[in-house]
Amino acid sequence: MSDIPPPLPTPLPPETAVPQTTPPVSRLRIGERLAWLASLATHATALLVLATTTWLVAPPVTPLLLSSVEEPEPLKEEAFRVSEELTLDLGALSDGGQGDAAAAAPVEAATSQVALNLTPMIDFGQVPSLEDTTPVLMSPDPNTQNLIQGVGAVGATGSRGAVDRLTGEILNSLDQSPTVVVWLFDRSASLRSQRDEMVARFDQVYEELGVIGARHAETLADDGEPALLTTIAAFGETNSFLTPQPTADLAQIKAAVSAIEEDQSGAERVFAAVEACAERHKRYRLKEPRRNVVVIVVTDESGDDFDRLDTAVQKCRKLRMPVYAIGAPAPFGRDQSYVRYVDPDPQYDQSVQWLPVRQGPESLRAERLKLGIIGGRDFSGPMLDSGFGPFGLTRLCAETGGFFIAVHPLRVDSGRARRGPTGDLVARLDYFFDERLMRRYRPDYVPLAEYDRRVRENRARAALVQSAAMSWAAPLGDVRREFPAVDEAEFVSALAEAQQAAAIVEPQLQTLVTALRRGERDRDRERSPRWQAGYDLAMGAALAAAVRAEAYNAALATARGGLMPTRSPSDTWIIDPSKGELSDSRLAAAAADARRYLTRVVEEHPGTPWALLAEREQQQPLGWAWRDDYRDVVNQRERAQQRAQRPNNRPPPPAKPRRSPKL
Repeated sequence: MSDIPPPLPTPLPPETAVPQTTPPVSRLRIGERLAWLASLATHATALLVLATTTWLVAPPVTPLLLSSVEEPEPLKEEAFRVSEELTLDLGALSDGGQGDAAAAAPVEAATSQVALNLTPMIDFGQVPSLEDTTPVLMSPDPNTQNLIQGVGAVGATGSRGAVDRLTGEILNSLDQSPTVVVWLFDRSASLRSQRDEMVARFDQVYEELGVIGARHAETLADDGEPALLTTIAAFGETNSFLTPQPTADLAQIKAAVSAIEEDQSGAERVFAAVEACAERHKRYRLKEPRRNVVVIVVTDESGDDFDRLDTAVQKCRKLRMPVYAIGAPAPFGRDQSYVRYVDPDPQYDQSVQWLPVRQGPESLRAERLKLGIIGGRDFSGPMLDSGFGPFGLTRLCAETGGFFIAVHPLRVDSGRARRGPTGDLVARLDYFFDERLMRRYRPDYVPLAEYDRRVRENRARAALVQSAAMSWAAPLGDVRREFPAVDEAEFVSALAEAQQAAAIVEPQLQTLVTALRRGERDRDRERSPRWQAGYDLAMGAALAAAVRAEAYNAALATARGGLMPTRSPSDTWIIDPSKGELSDSRLAAAAADARRYLTRVVEEHPGTPWALLAEREQQQPLGWAWRDDYRDVVNQRERAQQRAQRPNNRPPPPAKPRRSPKL
């Protein structure tokens, strides 16, 4: 064979090339797209048909068990207790009463908000579905660890009723966790009888709590101690702990309360004492096994260390220690009440004394004017319950999840106080108001900086606080009502002196009115019922007092021009309030403006202290009228002069010395 390789094939010319058998790429892609779209349409149609088809399936029927396989637990004899005490007064307003039964919900409406008649709106299968957009009140769950903010204050007629109310709070705490209860007592003399009454009540209270505590001992008290422990502490100028450690021994608890010695200093540093209790018991909140700690303050005053309030609130909130308080109700718009006192020692004066005691006010700053006699005797009339406790203690309770229990033996649901003896060292209160209604008028329980910020947000609020502060800083003087007229010179001189006093009062009232007028533009923007009522009452009372003062001054000027006697003999002129028409058109317009504000208070805030004061102000005349009388002034003066010059051969027996306790 030859080694010569075969020749290479000769390429064909371009025009004789073999044509391609594969279709073009563009035509292949168009076909794939058409097939994909057809598949998509087919599947979408199938899904749509399936979606519009519904099969109603009856729900499975669950059999109802009509009997239990477990035998009922036999009742224990210790579950019932028969009181050996005879109760003469029954019901919420008895000596052990707690006021009327109130809902446990943190927010309460005047009328029920629960819809009772629900109708089916939607049928889904065989199960009817009910739709309701009405809010439903929910009670706080005692098993949750979240503290419910305090409602402010609730009422009771006696210490026993207050203690019984707190027993329920302690039981709720025991349901959550083992608990330490800290009883913090005021060491003042005015609280002696209340402490004794509460010690007598401890037997029944701790018997009830002991049953619950024993029930939870095995499951909750991991430290081997009883589920319920108690600390007794006391405060005055200083504070002290009368039980070295929390104890479950009832005899030791009662002995500690009975051993409290009275503090003669008169000081009550309650907020420092609460802070000390929180610091002493914080280990129960921070270390395992943890316990709840409940602080219960028992006092009858508002406290003297208000500067420690914020730190006490912060500490108790940080440690989640609710604070409850049993005390006296705060008088409306006042910082002081007056308590009746008779010295128990017959060697001292046995006459009745009315001693001032600080039990208010219910608000952080003054929110009520003090106008005196020219203001319709606004502060010489009845003493009104504010519906709340003193501001500091009530805020401490509200911000830590507790509440203040205001105790007064003559409390009623609403209206004039019950008649009856109050005993010594009980504050005088003449009217009480429905605590459920008054919750709408709850004060602003906030720190000072936040309170001032809220006041600055509305000119009406700022005007009220400013004018109230001015009226308390410079109280208005009384006006003279009787003028002897033995001779013309003496009468004119007395009128001139009265005009000088009126010339001081009148500008003060005009200053108050001017300050309040600055808030009129923001009055309609105010949404808080408390601030609405406060501003309207202040505006109406200030305008009425200004009219009354100016009319008084005008009546004095008229008298200096000469008055015609209506009787003979006559030696004294008396100026009385008069409901006659005001001759000055400017004063008449101001009087109409005052009546408009007062009427709005009565109509928009019925059943409140503001409405009661507005009604009393409306009954006070704005004008004045003169009348003459015969008082035998000349002979009275002569007899008084003779008695002063006559030698006293029989000196009266020495009066018994009078002493007043430090409350």
